[in-house]
Amino acid sequence: MATERGGKIVHLARSWIGTPYVHQASVKGVGCDCLGLLRGIWRELHGEEPEAIPPYTPDWNVRGRETLQAAFARHLAAVPIAAIMPGDVVLFRMVGRGPAKHCAVVGECEGAFTLIHARQNKRVSEEPFTASWRGRLAFAFRL
Repeated sequence: MATERGGKIVHLARSWIGTPYVHQASVKGVGCDCLGLLRGIWRELHGEEPEAIPPYTPDWNVRGRETLQAAFARHLAAVPIAAIMPGDVVLFRMVGRGPAKHCAVVGECEGAFTLIHARQNKRVSEEPFTASWRGRLAFAFRL
C-alpha cells in the first residue's frame, strides 16, 4: 500500500526506534520528542530544516492556536484523513477541543496501519494505530 517515497519515510522513522524521549531534542539514538523525530526524518530526506523551531513547552501551551498544524502546512502537503498512507505525518488532539499537539509517522505492518512516534517517558516506538488514536486524529500531511 505504501508508495516508494512513503516506504522510505517509514524505513527512516523505524531507524529511530529505541531513541529515548528528550523534550525538544532531535538526535537519532540520543534523544527526541515527537516533533524532533519528524525534524530528524526531514534532515535525512532534505538536509537543512526549513525553519528554526522556537522553544516550546512539553504541553504545547498555545491556548487554542493550531501552531503545529500551521507549521506543517507551510512545508508539507495536507491530505484528507481518509487518504492517509504509510509515510504520512499525522497530528492528534490529546484533549478534546485542544490544539493538535502530538505527531507521528504512519507505518504499516501486516496490512494494518501503525504509528511510529516519540511519547513522553517512552522511547520512539511503533504501535498499532488503534481506534483510540483514530478518535484523536485531527490532520494529515504528506512529506
